[in-house]
Amino acid sequence: MTQNKKIAITGGIGSGKSAVCEIVRALGYPVYSADEIYHALLKDNALISALHREFGVAEEGTLDRKKLARIVFSDPKALRRLNEITHPLVMQKLLSSMREPISFAEVPLLFEGGFAPLFDAVLVVTRDRESRISAVRQRDGLSREEAERRIQNQFDYEKNDLSAHTVIENDGDFASLRSKVEIAIGQMLQILA
Repeated sequence: MTQNKKIAITGGIGSGKSAVCEIVRALGYPVYSADEIYHALLKDNALISALHREFGVAEEGTLDRKKLARIVFSDPKALRRLNEITHPLVMQKLLSSMREPISFAEVPLLFEGGFAPLFDAVLVVTRDRESRISAVRQRDGLSREEAERRIQNQFDYEKNDLSAHTVIENDGDFASLRSKVEIAIGQMLQILA
């Protein structure tokens, strides 16, 4: 197998990406997180200043993340602008961190940002819409409308062709999901060999 294979894990909000990442880590692979890198970058003074200039979401050098979320999840143009500012920084840091022979990265907005070609393979986690809404509401304490708005602002996994990628349907319990992940990784690694 050629050295340094990078595999993205993606899926819509509430699909179970975090559970899949937990399984991948338990199998012994390093898993990086675009969201963790993003949250670390949100403490960078230069980025806070840029976001404040664009959205007016900082006071005394501290970013108001809830205010930023309210703005960008209610205005598609604002969300696009946020992504234009932050995505290149996140992806640069993410890809430069992935140095192991085989590593995985959780990249929630992989398709929205056009980042799939930067990876050797993509593992897509899907789940039915109602289960996603329920998971997001429970995890984030959102209303149904807020959860649906966030889902609508993302790539539509139901209407887009995913045949070039490995897809796992998260439709059972954790043991079932683990089995699917193990099989998918085995198949992906054979293809990448």
